[in-house]
Amino acid sequence: MWDVIHGRQPNSVPVEEWGGISYGLAGLDAALSDDWEIVPIIKVGEDLAYRATQFMRTFVRMAPDAALISVPYPNNRVELRYIDDERRTEMMSGGVPGWTWLGLKPALELARLDALYVNFLSGWEIDIETAQLIRQHFAGPIYCDLHMLAWAIQPDGYRTLRPISNVREWCGSFDFLQVNEDEMTMLAPDPMALAATALHAGVRSPSVTMGKRGAVYFASPDFERLDDLDGHGAAQNAFGPLRTALVPTEHVEAGDPTGCGDVWGATQFSRLLAGDNLDAAILAAHRAAARNVGHRGATGLADHLRGKISLT
Repeated sequence: MWDVIHGRQPNSVPVEEWGGISYGLAGLDAALSDDWEIVPIIKVGEDLAYRATQFMRTFVRMAPDAALISVPYPNNRVELRYIDDERRTEMMSGGVPGWTWLGLKPALELARLDALYVNFLSGWEIDIETAQLIRQHFAGPIYCDLHMLAWAIQPDGYRTLRPISNVREWCGSFDFLQVNEDEMTMLAPDPMALAATALHAGVRSPSVTMGKRGAVYFASPDFERLDDLDGHGAAQNAFGPLRTALVPTEHVEAGDPTGCGDVWGATQFSRLLAGDNLDAAILAAHRAAARNVGHRGATGLADHLRGKISLT
């Protein structure tokens, strides 16, 4: 995504910069352990393909032979207007198409992934049939931030919430699921209802992020860390009472909330892949998201999340 951001700071001019998956990539780059690398399976419009390729080279953990896939369409662009320090409106334009299984299957095979991080930024990256085929053919753990799947795009580009159908089928395609409070209401009437559906479908841990108040997580009784999954991402013993908790954040100063959810999810998954238990991974995600608030944009964000001083 290419973002144009209004109102991030009072009386400031609009800011243009990389957005969307850039924040998730920064989170992965900062939180993955040394034995992991990032292999992007990302389409980019040909109008921004060169700039996007240059930007990707700034990440330390990017696979040396990694390459974006340029497509002959205008790149997706989003105009963000902040109403307050957490709420915003979005207008989207661009035409990068989603993936069909016919196109995605060889890309997955070529990538030789051990784990898969999925983030819906346009909302049409994959459909339910493709998601189910990914689950059938991919044996490693899959983390998904449903995010913009819960948002329709109106004829003028304005994004509005929409109910998600086939909720159980979507849940059954992933091991870890992330939504925010607004998106959760498009899946179920309350978090417990979503957790019941998700866990029954095979999700090991769904999370609902709540901005400055932290996040609520649920976990199947057998799940504490990735070692508790078998080779196909399935639980070894899924029967028993679920675990749930509200994990509050520390105090977060006012700043730029853009991308916090993306950094949060990428960090949680990275720390699970590193061997952390669920609680430790979520606490790391909180710290990273809070640190993200103190940085403007995705450029230089990975270094900022690592604690390095960067000029932005």
